[in-house]
Amino acid sequence: MNRNLRNAIVAILAPLPSIVFYLFFLRNYSSISNSELSSIHSWCLNHPLLLANLLFFLNVNVLFWVIGLLQSSHWMIDVYWTVIPVMLVHYFASHPLGQYNKWRSTIVTILAWIWSIRLTHNYFRRENWEWGAREDWRFNDLRKQYGKHWWWLSFFSVYVSQQIFLIGICLPLYVIHSVDAPLNIWDFISSAICLTGIVMAYYADTQLHEFVTGNQKLKEQGKPKIPNLDTGLWQYSRHPNYLGEQMWWWGLVIFAWNLGQGWTLIGALVNTLCLVYVTILVERRMVKQEYRAEAYRAYQKTTSVWIPWFKSGAATTTKDKDI
Repeated sequence: MNRNLRNAIVAILAPLPSIVFYLFFLRNYSSISNSELSSIHSWCLNHPLLLANLLFFLNVNVLFWVIGLLQSSHWMIDVYWTVIPVMLVHYFASHPLGQYNKWRSTIVTILAWIWSIRLTHNYFRRENWEWGAREDWRFNDLRKQYGKHWWWLSFFSVYVSQQIFLIGICLPLYVIHSVDAPLNIWDFISSAICLTGIVMAYYADTQLHEFVTGNQKLKEQGKPKIPNLDTGLWQYSRHPNYLGEQMWWWGLVIFAWNLGQGWTLIGALVNTLCLVYVTILVERRMVKQEYRAEAYRAYQKTTSVWIPWFKSGAATTTKDKDI
C-alpha cells in the first residue's frame, strides 16, 4: 500500500470515534425519556459546548497527536482545519438543545460548506493531490528549534493551540444554533461579508498557485524564477488570501453579534492577532531568500499589507537596498 493511500485511509478513519459516539448518543436520546437518561447521556445533553471540546480533545488532540508521532509528521491537522468547522456546524444544528431559525442555520451551513470546499481544494491542489505529502513549514521550524523536546511540545503547539483557535472562531456557529430569532438585514450583510471573503481567498490562492507552479516550470527549464507575485489581487495587497479568510470569520461574528452575543468576537480577534504574527514570519522568510529579497523589499514599500489599496509612489533607493 503506497503512502498516499495509507494516509487517506488514516485521515478518513481518524474522526470516527467522535462521530460514532455522538450518533450513539443521539440514537439513545431519541429512544428513551429524559428521566431514563444515564449520567453520561444527561451530561452530553446539557453541555453541548463542553461535549464538543471534550470530543475535540480526545479525538483530535490525543489521537491525531499519537498518529503524528507514529508518522513523524503532524500533517493531518491541516486537512482537518478545513473540515472541523463543517462538522461543528452540523453538530450544533443536530444537538437536542439546539434552538435556532432554520433559514439562518441553512444559510450558515451552506456558507460553511462553500468555505470548506474552497479551502480543502486549495490544500490538495497545493499538495499535488496527495495526503500528507508534507507538514506545515512552521511545524518543521519548531521541530528543528526544540529538537528532542518536540515530541511532547507538539501536543500543545500543534493540537491544544488548534483547539483553542478552532473552537474559539467557531463560537458564532454555536450561538447561531442557540438563539431563535427572525432574520433581519444584518444576516444578509453577514452573508455578503462571508461570501466576499471566500471568493477573495479563492482568487488570491489561485493566483498564488499559478505563480508557484509557473516558477517551478521555469526552474525545471533552467530559467530564472520570477522573484515576486505582484499582479491580480496581489497588486493591491501583500496578503489578500489572509484578508479573505479573516472576512469569512468576522462575517460569522456579525451573525452572532446580531443575536446579542458579540462576546464571540474573542475567537476571531485571537485568530487575527495570530495571523498578524504569521504574516510577519512569512515576510521574514521572503526576504531571507536571496533571489527575491530585493524585489520583496520594494514590494513591501509600495503595497498594502492586508487591506487592498493602490500602490504608493515609494521608490527603492540605493540606501533602501542596503537595509
